[in-house]
Amino acid sequence: MEFQNFTLDPFQEDAVRAIEQNHSVVVSAPTGSGKTLIADFIIDKHKDDNKRIIYTAPIKALSNQKFHDFSKEYGEDKIGLITGDVVINPHAKVIIMTTEIYRNMVVANDPELENVAYVIFDEIHYINDPERGYVWEESIIYSSEKVRFLCLSATIPNADQFSEWISTIKKHPVITVTSTTRNVPLRHLFYDDELGITTLDKIREITETTRSFKKSFRERRKHPGFHEPSHIDLIKELGQEKMPCLYFSFSRKDCQIKARELARSNLFKRNPRTLQLFNKNLENSPPEINKLSSVRILKEIIQQGIAFHHAGLLPIVKEAIERLFALGLINILYATETFAVGINMPAKTVCFNSLRKFDGINFRNLNTKEYFQIAGRAGRRGIDTVGYVISMISRPTFRYNEVKYITTADVEPVKSQFRLSINTVLNLVNLKTEEEIEHILRLSFFSFQKFGKNFLNVPTKLLLARYESIIRSLNKHHFIEDNKLTEKGQFASKIFADEMTIGEIFATKIAESLDEYQILLIIAALIYEDKERKGKERKDTLRPFRDEQLRNLKNILHSNQYLHHEQKFLNLDAMTLFIYPVYSGKNFFEILESTQTVEGDLIRFFGQVLDRVGQIRKATTDHRLITKMQNCQGIVEKSLEGIYVV
Repeated sequence: MEFQNFTLDPFQEDAVRAIEQNHSVVVSAPTGSGKTLIADFIIDKHKDDNKRIIYTAPIKALSNQKFHDFSKEYGEDKIGLITGDVVINPHAKVIIMTTEIYRNMVVANDPELENVAYVIFDEIHYINDPERGYVWEESIIYSSEKVRFLCLSATIPNADQFSEWISTIKKHPVITVTSTTRNVPLRHLFYDDELGITTLDKIREITETTRSFKKSFRERRKHPGFHEPSHIDLIKELGQEKMPCLYFSFSRKDCQIKARELARSNLFKRNPRTLQLFNKNLENSPPEINKLSSVRILKEIIQQGIAFHHAGLLPIVKEAIERLFALGLINILYATETFAVGINMPAKTVCFNSLRKFDGINFRNLNTKEYFQIAGRAGRRGIDTVGYVISMISRPTFRYNEVKYITTADVEPVKSQFRLSINTVLNLVNLKTEEEIEHILRLSFFSFQKFGKNFLNVPTKLLLARYESIIRSLNKHHFIEDNKLTEKGQFASKIFADEMTIGEIFATKIAESLDEYQILLIIAALIYEDKERKGKERKDTLRPFRDEQLRNLKNILHSNQYLHHEQKFLNLDAMTLFIYPVYSGKNFFEILESTQTVEGDLIRFFGQVLDRVGQIRKATTDHRLITKMQNCQGIVEKSLEGIYVV
């Protein structure tokens, strides 16, 4: 079978046949095997009817990439984009959105979803994510039974169970299509300081031999096998024949340090054209972008075909790097794992700086799904006969069984991360009867995994425990009265994070006493998360802007019985460092210079502020508040002028 001048692989054919019969499909196949072509078939199938297609992605960057790709392929008039802070052509035939946006729309029973044929969930294995997995689960639970799904994923060992759950709760056939064959097979190798690029078994042999000798501390330090392996030595051994190479480190700072170290070793010839193209990609940006430390470093190293890519960079800089990589002008790209999520830019070789990462709480081994998601970027279809995956091994921490488990096969099943949010409960109360609510809560993948086919008979007390706890809190604070949403509850049902706090402020008379500066401070405090210093004591030397407006705001919040318990408002002083300059008309680069914040984090922070401003504006019917929120949006957008683009 052929489609779009491609001869389909057997798993693609199976998926297409199921779609032709209007079934849902769960596709479990290795990264880079051509799963997106199945999504293209759905769009092509419905191109001449009045049905719409929703394409969801786990991160905004991937949504933006798909928007640009699909716009080129199908025409800008056919494609729309919704990512919270950005809305383009929302009534288009194909709408691309983050999964959170789809979940929010479907929970609220948005009329825009009435005529949808298929919802495509890219990277559906994100249902396994401890923090965000519930979003995918709720998206499926609350979708109309008329809607069909295409779930695309890297390998899911329990794909049949996942399909069976969807089929059971949505009452239509769900076909599981699996493929374990990569078009470009992977060769998993390891790098040891003494042995160089080698196999895992050879490292085990020499490790066991050296451990059998009782060495003094001085002798052990002299032994070459106990040196930390060098990324430069690894890249020297790779040679030009194994380029391009994606070198993954789980630290943004480490990516930049290693890129500069490699450049100073002068392994690669300089190509002035690479720098010229990089500059050309930035020529329409504000000139201040060239003063950023990250951009200065890139200009220093990029002629050698060396670069780095991480979430701390401005989107336009990341896009410039991606374009150069796609043109084959990058030999080594040091990247964090976000580069491996959806971005279709494979390389001949993938290297892991470590098989351990910090997950925000502590250091842990990669799980098999994380490893194979990243490793799957090795091997370019139609170019390479094999893709190389090479992991750095440090002898002192080497555990053969652990490394073998991580790198042999993706064996970890996806597990439900279902949890009820306040927004979900508010919408259930608003839109469903008590009997319908109880039935819906029985439909979770969690219940299906825990109780098997008897999941519809889960004890009511166990099922409703979390739900009833939220209901008690909503009743106590007057979001619900007599089993119905109050005006404050109606407002909060349209807010998707910090629902009760935002409702308590913006659906009451408190909002009348706030000006735009105070509103922006509140929103900033609620969304702020210092990921670089999470769990550490802040050591900022910058002094916050304390004035009468800040003091009045603190008094207003402290005098409210509910709000004075909100721990996030302890950030208000620190938030003046971001909001006061914005409110005073400073531009992005002036704010950046005064806050000790990485540019990518700052742009994302203000993007989240705009998202929350938009939620409040849509949720309220108060024209005075709508005007204030529009003013807030204008204030932030003015400071981001020239750099905040889709």
